[in-house]
Amino acid sequence: MTYPESIDWLFSTQMFGIKLGLDGPRRLLKEFLAYPKAGVVVIHVAGTNGKGSTCAMIDSIARSCGKRTGLFTSPHLIDYRERIKVSGEEISEDACAAGLTELREICERLDPHPTFFEISVALAMRWFRQRECEIVILETGMGGRLDATTAVPADVCVLTPIELDHMQWLGDTIEEIAAEKAGIFVREKPVVSALQHPAARAVIEKEANEHRAPLEFIEQPLLGYPIHLPGEHQRWNAALAVAALHRAGLNLNFDTIQYGLSKVRWPGRFEIFNPGDLFGVNVPVILDGAHNPHAGKILAETWKSEFPAKKPALVFSAVDGKDISHILAELAPLASKIFLCPVDTPRALPAEKIAEFLPIDSPPHLTFATFQQAFAAALTTDEPVLIAGSLFLVGEARASFTSRDFQSSSQ
Repeated sequence: MTYPESIDWLFSTQMFGIKLGLDGPRRLLKEFLAYPKAGVVVIHVAGTNGKGSTCAMIDSIARSCGKRTGLFTSPHLIDYRERIKVSGEEISEDACAAGLTELREICERLDPHPTFFEISVALAMRWFRQRECEIVILETGMGGRLDATTAVPADVCVLTPIELDHMQWLGDTIEEIAAEKAGIFVREKPVVSALQHPAARAVIEKEANEHRAPLEFIEQPLLGYPIHLPGEHQRWNAALAVAALHRAGLNLNFDTIQYGLSKVRWPGRFEIFNPGDLFGVNVPVILDGAHNPHAGKILAETWKSEFPAKKPALVFSAVDGKDISHILAELAPLASKIFLCPVDTPRALPAEKIAEFLPIDSPPHLTFATFQQAFAAALTTDEPVLIAGSLFLVGEARASFTSRDFQSSSQ
C-alpha cells in the first residue's frame, strides 16, 4: 500500500471500536516480531493528566544523555505519524506504509480483528526495534490494566495524577480508576507516582505491595531548572520524569537534566501562537487540550499565572462522553466571551448541545457550525484567544495555523 492507502486502511479499523484486553495485542506483537530486544529499557506511563508532557520530558532528558529513544503517544494532533518517534523524529511515510502493509496481511487472518490502537502499538514497537532504540517510552491509551501498551513488559512504571475520566470504561470512583491505572505494575519492577488523592494512593500502595514493586511518590516539584513548557504543574511532571529515569538506571547530572528540560516540546498544551502574520491581528492565540475537569482546572491556573490581567475569547468544543459541564465550570469564568463549535471527529457534539452545559453565570456565548467560523469571530474581540476543550479541536486549529492536512480520527 502507498502511505495514503495505508492510513485509510488503518483509520478504517476504528470501526472495530475499543477492546480492552491483552490477549489480542500480545498475539499481534508476537506475530509481527515487535517485542523489544533484550536489554531495551521500557518506561510505561499511565494516569489521567500529564502523561504526554511527562513522556516528552522523559524522552528529551534521555536523549540529552545520548540515548536512542522510542516514544509512543496518543492521540495525534495533526498527522498520525506524530504518535511514533525515534529520538524526536516521526516515523517516515515509507516506513509507516511498509509496516501497515505487513500488519494488514497479519490482521486479515486474526479473529477477532485487531483494533486501531493495537495495530498502532505493534507498528511503533516494530519500528523501535528496527531502529535499535535503547529506551522505549510508552503512554497508555486509556486505563492501564487492559491497555494494549501493557502487553509490552515494562522496566519502570510511572503514574501521573489520577482523576475521574473515561468512567464508562474504567469505573465510577477514584478507587476503581486507580486500580485500572495501577494494573500496569510489573512484579518487582519499580513504580514512580505523582502525589495522589488519598483513596488513589491507598490502592496504589496495595497494588505495589502485591507485586513486590518498589514504590516512590514524588513529594516536591523540580526546582532550579528552566522548563520549556508553561505552568507550575510541569515542574511536578519534570520531577516525575527525572525520578523515572533514575529508576531506569540513567546516569543523570545537572547539565543533562537542564538541557533536556530546556529543549522539551509538547504541542497543544498551553502552546502560544503569535499569529499576526497569519491573521493580521496582534493578539496571542493559546492552544490547550483541556479535555477533563482536572485538566481544565490546571489550564485555568496556568492562564492566571501567564496572563493575570487578561480575559480570553474562549473557543471551546468537546466530544461526546466527556464531563463537559465540569470542564466549562473551570474555563467559563476565565472568558470575556465564549465561541462554541463542533470538532472534526465522529464523536463531535453540535455547538448547540455543548451550550446546554454552560454554567448559569457564564459570559455571553455564540454558536458556530465550524471551528474556522468560531475562530474568526473570536479574533474580532481583540482579546487573546484560548482554544480548548478537546485535543481534536487543538489538532484542527494547529493544522489550520501550519497549513497542514488534518487527519481526523476518533481514537
